[in-house]
Amino acid sequence: MYSGLAKGLNDAVGDFGIRAVVLTASGDHFTAGNDIVDFMDNPPTSDDSEVAQFLAALLNFPKPLIAAVKGNAVGVGTTMLLHCDVVIAGPTAKFSMPFASLGLVPEAGSSYLFPQLVGYQRAARIFMTGESFDTDSAIEMGLVTANDPDPLAHAMRVAEQIAEQPPQAIINTKALLKARNHDSVAAVMKAEFEIFAMALQSEEAMEAFMKFMSKKGK
Repeated sequence: MYSGLAKGLNDAVGDFGIRAVVLTASGDHFTAGNDIVDFMDNPPTSDDSEVAQFLAALLNFPKPLIAAVKGNAVGVGTTMLLHCDVVIAGPTAKFSMPFASLGLVPEAGSSYLFPQLVGYQRAARIFMTGESFDTDSAIEMGLVTANDPDPLAHAMRVAEQIAEQPPQAIINTKALLKARNHDSVAAVMKAEFEIFAMALQSEEAMEAFMKFMSKKGK
């Protein structure tokens, strides 16, 4: 899935007919988070892993990126939203970044972008407790722009509005909006990935994974 998303985004960069991209999900949830067993069996520890490719595609995507979220948005399902230009969420959306709870660290540049967005203490509390938050809280934080029972329809309306604008002006506007943070986020993402890869192979993470799996099995 990471590889497919990265390819989709990278293909969209070179297609002049694509003016904006909407990220959404089928079913009742946006993301369930990483498969813990897959994490244990195939830890993404190299810069050319599928996860790294997807995160790089997100960071460097030059066109408008819009997300429509419903249900659970776990882990990267929340951190990826920090790279989106507009996020619409439904009333069922539930956001969480339980990295520390799994013996890991934040990723996707979230350790830089999230405190910048919501303030240090709020970010620290969410990262360090693993607590989740709802759509209204996400709007108040500035992570989400609107609460709509049909987030995809709302996201498509926004995408269509953007698509009617002069395309180069939109690309230049996004570049200007992102310019202040781009290099800093890239550097933080690299550091996060290195620590994340080490943490994935630690005893602490293995114990946290097993604890999570035993809870899930009950």
